[in-house]
This record gives sequence, C-alpha cells and structure tokens, in this order.
Amino acid sequence: MSTMNLTLLTDLYELTMMQGYFKSHAAETVVFDAFYRKNPNDGGFAIAAGLEQVIDYIKNLRFSDDDISYLRSLHIFEEDFLEYLSNFRFSGDIYAIPEGTVVFPREPLIKVVAPIMEAQLVETAILTIINHQSLIATKAARVVYAAKGDSIMEFGLRRAQGPDAGVYGARAAMIGGCVGTSNVLTGQLFDVPVMGTHAHSWIMSFPDEYTAFRTYADLYPDSCCLLVDTYDTLKSGVPNAIRVFQEMRDAGIPLKKYGIRLDSGDLAYMSKQARKLLDAAGFKDAYIAASSDLDEYLIQSLKLQGCKISSWGVGTNLITSKDCPAFGGVYKLAAIKDESTGKFIPKIKLSENTEKITNPGDKTIYRIYDKNHGKIKADLIALAHETFDEAKDMIIFDPLATWKKTKIKANTYKLRELLVPVFKNGDCVYTSPSVMEIRDICLKEQDTLWDETKRFVNPQTVYVDLSDELFRTKSELLEQMSKDSLEKK
Repeated sequence: MSTMNLTLLTDLYELTMMQGYFKSHAAETVVFDAFYRKNPNDGGFAIAAGLEQVIDYIKNLRFSDDDISYLRSLHIFEEDFLEYLSNFRFSGDIYAIPEGTVVFPREPLIKVVAPIMEAQLVETAILTIINHQSLIATKAARVVYAAKGDSIMEFGLRRAQGPDAGVYGARAAMIGGCVGTSNVLTGQLFDVPVMGTHAHSWIMSFPDEYTAFRTYADLYPDSCCLLVDTYDTLKSGVPNAIRVFQEMRDAGIPLKKYGIRLDSGDLAYMSKQARKLLDAAGFKDAYIAASSDLDEYLIQSLKLQGCKISSWGVGTNLITSKDCPAFGGVYKLAAIKDESTGKFIPKIKLSENTEKITNPGDKTIYRIYDKNHGKIKADLIALAHETFDEAKDMIIFDPLATWKKTKIKANTYKLRELLVPVFKNGDCVYTSPSVMEIRDICLKEQDTLWDETKRFVNPQTVYVDLSDELFRTKSELLEQMSKDSLEKK
C-alpha cells in the first residue's frame, strides 16, 4: 500500500477556520491536546496505538495541485489563502506517548505545539488514526488477557469496515498481543506473522472429507490444521483428521505443528470430546483451535467451563470492537503562547458536564511506579516546566474529590515521563519501533497493571491526578470564568 496523500483527510471546518486565522493574521503558537475521556469497553485502561501512521501523515502533509484545484472549486476559499496552502509545510512540535503504552483517560496521548493554522489542520487526521488503532489495540489486549497465555490470531479482514480498517486494525491487534493475522497485506506492510488454514469450501470441493484432509496434509505437512465441523464434528471431522494424522505418522512425516479447528457448535463440549478422541488415538500434542464469533467474554467463559482449546481465531468482534465501536478521543486547545514573554497562557473549555472540562496549559505526564513491584501507583499530569524529586515525599490527590489524598514516601517510587518528542520544528526526531517490538512493549506495559485493573467487570481505577500547580491554575481559571459570568448577569 503506497503512501496516500491524506492532506484533505480533514473536516471542512478545519480549513475554513484556517482561512479565518489567515485573514486575521493569527499566527500564535498554540498547544492542542489529543486525549480521551473514558476507557473503551468499560475497561480499566487503554493502549496507545497509531503513532507511526500519524508520523507518516505529518511527513507527507502537502497540498497538491489537484488539492488546490478542488478547494478552489468549492468557491469558499480566496486565492491568497490557496496560495498559502500550496506552500504549506508543518513547522511545529509534536509530543506523544509511544505506541503500546498503557494509557488512561484525560492524558494527552499527543500534544501539538505549532502555529494555530497548522495545529488546527492536523486535528481530524490525528484523531481518526489514533482513535481507531487505540480502540482495536485495547480490544485485542482484552482478548489476549482472557486467553491466559493461549495464542490469539486476528482474522477479521472480511468483516472490517473497509480495507484501511482491516489493514490498520490488524496492525493494532498485533500491538495488542495477537500472535498473527490472516491479513496478508498487513503482514507485508508491517512484517508481522500471517496465519491461516482452509475454509469449509475446501472440504466441500472434494468428493469427501477424508480426501480433502489428506490433500491438505500432503501440501502443508509442517503446519497442518484441519477444519473438522463441515459435516459432523465428532462422528466425521475428528475421526477423519485422526486418520490423516496416523497416516502421516506411519509414513514417517514429522508431526510438528498440527491440530484441528472448531468453528461452530458448543465449543466447550466439542473441544473436550475432541480432546478425548485425539488423546485416545495417541495425538496428545495435537492442538485444538477455535473460532466462531469469539470475544474476551466468551473466551473467558469457555475457559471457566474447562474447554480444551489452546489457540483462538478472533474476527468480527475484534476488528470492529463490536461492543464499543468508537474510542471517543478529542482534540482541545490548551494554551496560547504570549509572544512578548514566551510563556504559554493556559486556556480552558467549560461544560455543564464536569468530565468535559479540559485541563489547561502546556502539560506533560509522569507515571508513578512502586519501586518494589514495578506496578503503576498513579499517573500525574503536570505543567511541562514542573520537575519532581524521587528523593522527596510526594502527595497526590483526586482532582475531583480533593480530600482523597495519598502520601508516597521518598525513595519508594520512581517516575517516568510519558510524552516524548516526535517532531521538532517540523522535523521528525523519533524512530518508530517495529510492530512486533511494539507488541513486546505492550505486553510488558500490561505487566505494570494490577490484575484488578485488567478485570472486565468493574475494574479498579488507576488514578490520574493533577499536580498542585496545574490544579491551582485550573481552579483559578474556573473561578475567574464563574466571576465573569456573574458580572454579566
């Protein structure tokens, strides 16, 4: 898949606002934060994903002649603005939380510091990229957690909402912990393992099931997984698979990676009965794979029922995140630079909904780990200039329920700043790891969570607190706005 020109992958109002800024000579440097307000799937965390595609987008942000011609045809943009667009280049800074990192609500996943016209333009593309891949990576992480060490293969391409969702959804699923994907294009683009066996149509195209199995085994003796539920799983499918496995063994063909796949019926019952048949025939190392509208809840339930499945193919419910089809990330103005002082003036968005009130200012994020066990104690959103000393006690508090405070004793914790530079003055200064490297990062990241946070029902919240200075800044802005509002009445 060649790099597409995604410059017009934006909402029209981004461009109309840009023209407004252009005409009013607004050249202020601003800070925008991309963040989300609620974990998907009612979970306890999310997984950051999509940064590599954001980088590609920013690097290739150019208005082509065709783009300019199309915008001219809309009859809403003036020639001097179109001339500006024809020479447009992103010149700002971008900071981001690396892909595969565990993240929580209200934390800036991406921070854009740039002239307002540039920062405004990139909003839509950043959100569509980050929202989609973070959603699917999070869903995949949940499915992998439910499997408790069993392998998960992603194979939802045919049910994805279009080719891009299939390709980049599979990429995100790999980040979330899948061992492979059926999507060959994703395998080519991102150098990840591709996997697959055969469909029911393969069986049906032969005179009988045994012949279909035998032919497949002859073609792929080193990786022979036979789909056994085309006609009758226990009376036909499994016995015919056993017959083929026995013939391979008798012929001296090493049985390296072999097994059966179930795609229908009561998977708990069928797998237990199939396991008995395989074991009785001397094929105790044959694996049993399963598919059929799986998700984390069904896999967890099947394992509680004692199923004998060790490999899972998950499609529709993963690639679409069916029970939570949107991530809900937003992009909000947080500060405007005072060019005379060089300092950022914090900005805040009010709302009748408390959770929609934004955190103002140029910010960063510190993750607080317990030194003994390496688990996350809390995250702290602070102003970018703030620093903290691990040799000193730290008091953190809930920014909504401020009486809830925790004292973290000196030298019992360690800090990690999550936001890293990605672009500086328009130049990329960050190298993305490979997808498989990000997958390893993601698995290690999840080890820093308590099991209570990873459970599916009523997970324990990881607190995201505000520093004292940021909290005071936010409170003062709210108080001033409240005062201004009263004076107008």
